[in-house]
Amino acid sequence: MRVALDTNVMAYAEGLGDETRCTAAITLIEQLPAELVLLPAQTLGELYRVLTGTARREATEVREVILGWADSFEVADSSWTAFQSALDLAADHGLQIWDALILSIAAESHCRLLLSEDLQNGFTWRGVTVVNPFATPRSRLLSSILAA
Repeated sequence: MRVALDTNVMAYAEGLGDETRCTAAITLIEQLPAELVLLPAQTLGELYRVLTGTARREATEVREVILGWADSFEVADSSWTAFQSALDLAADHGLQIWDALILSIAAESHCRLLLSEDLQNGFTWRGVTVVNPFATPRSRLLSSILAA
């Protein structure tokens, strides 16, 4: 079962946010089998913006962070087809276009889960279910991946 990560999960793992979520994100990423994890390229761009903007880290340092994520997990590029689907998601379901693109890329890449704190927990589209990894109780789908 493939799993896509949203930017917020990676940002917490990079130390942005409260200690509880940061620790939970690091633990979660360490427990996920690397071969099942997908990073939509959009999330890496957003992470770059958050780390250079909000966290005010140096661009050269952030470049290494982004490349480290890309070295650790598969990265999926955006496609015109994914963007067209994202337009439909934004128009039909009220999602922000960039969140919709991340969900669309996850679906194109045959992911079963998109771990995100920002999107509606439990929302399912084209077989991808959005799961808030910080919610309690933990999603049954996420628990099954972590137990494997």
